[in-house]
Parts: sequence; C-alpha cells; structure tokens
Amino acid sequence: MVEHDERELLHSVFTFGDRIAREVMVPRTEMVWIEASKTARQALALALRSGFSRIPVIGESVDDVLGVAYLKDLVRRTQGQSGQVPVSEVMRPAEFIPESKPVDDLLSQMQVQRIHMAIVVDEYGGTAGLVTIEDILEEIVGEITDEYDVERPPVEHLPDGSVRVSARLPVEDLGELFDVDLVGDDVETVSGLLAQELGRVPLAGASATVAGLRLTAEGTTGRRNHIDTVLVRRVQPPATDQDREEQTADA
Repeated sequence: MVEHDERELLHSVFTFGDRIAREVMVPRTEMVWIEASKTARQALALALRSGFSRIPVIGESVDDVLGVAYLKDLVRRTQGQSGQVPVSEVMRPAEFIPESKPVDDLLSQMQVQRIHMAIVVDEYGGTAGLVTIEDILEEIVGEITDEYDVERPPVEHLPDGSVRVSARLPVEDLGELFDVDLVGDDVETVSGLLAQELGRVPLAGASATVAGLRLTAEGTTGRRNHIDTVLVRRVQPPATDQDREEQTADA
C-alpha cells in the first residue's frame, strides 16, 4: 500500500515535466541582489547576512543583471586591501533562461553545464526572477523539514512589552493587535509590509517604522532564508478617541 508521502512524491515526479521555469523560480520581489558599484567586502557582508552563497550583481536596475557574485570568490578577494575592489571585478557571468523553459530541460542544462543559478527573463527581456538547482529538486521532494522543528505560535507577548509575530501573520491581524490602521498596497503579511517599507527583501536585523510600530526582522527559515519572525514594539502611544476626533475636525 502506497503511503500519502509516497503518493505525493510520485505525483510530483509525473507532473515534473509539465512545469516551466516561471513556476519554480524565486520571484524578483524576493531576490537578494547587490549593485555593481559596491565593493567585494560589502558583497561578502550581504552574503553572510542573507545566507546565500550566490548573489546577482545588477547595474542600473534589477532588470540589468550583470553577473553573479560567489561567496567563495568574495572570501578569496577580501583578504587584505583587495576587499575594496568593486564586486563587478569579482562576479562571474550570469546564465539567462526564458521563463517559459520546461523545468526538466532546465535541470538537464544546469547539470550538464554545471550551472547552479540562472536568471529568469520575461518576454520583454526584464528580470522575472532566478532559479537554482535546489528550487527544481524541491519540486520533486518538497521542502525538507526537521522532525524536531517546533512550530512557533503566531503571536508571542514578551516581558518587555514587545510582541514577536510570525512573518506570515496577516497585516490585518497585526493592526487589530495594536489597534492601528495598517494599509499596504498588495501586501498581505507582516513580512510583505516590512519589505514594502524597506524597498527590498528583509534580512535578519532589518527594521522599519510603520504607523508608530517598529518592525524588526528576526531569524530566517527554510532554504530560501525567508525571515521567520518579526519583533514588533510600539514607538509612539496609540491614538485616543479624542485624537481621532481632532484629526477628523482638522480634515
């Protein structure tokens, strides 16, 4: 008798050939990248903070990917004063593939050419995202989790008055928790709200203030190093009914 997990694995294998790069890639909104004008030492610091061993190097914008910086190259070049060289002098050429490329063909190409990362481009030549061999293999075996992993509560009140929340907590729930109005364009989670304020993917330690709340990204989880929790503390007192009435009168 085939167990549930085995059925899921068989289903993934049989449907693998129907997938395309766009369906397995890391979208551009979740990409961690660095400008070509930054130094190799700065790129190394970003790699260590983000947990990624390969980081796209961009020119004018994220649609202008110039190459890929490898952690091992950065470590080698940051010895002594050479760490001040531009990361553009350390990067390797980037591999570009169309978002419509079948995943099975892509996996074969990456294995034959020994490519670990490819930049996915849309029909207009812009950057749609990136894909790694790990992303493709995950489509077959799924996300690997440890049997001893402990599920955190979505909301945890701390002794100092701050609150630790899941990065996936809905923005509306956070607003209700602190009695504030949190409105974000196309943002559904606390992680998304923080990313919107920062203008980039939040890494551990990144913080921003929204509606009187200080949001600080904490530890990461999973192979893509998504932030796991966000520490929230109020940095200004909540508005009273009188304050709201005065604001309405002023308007």
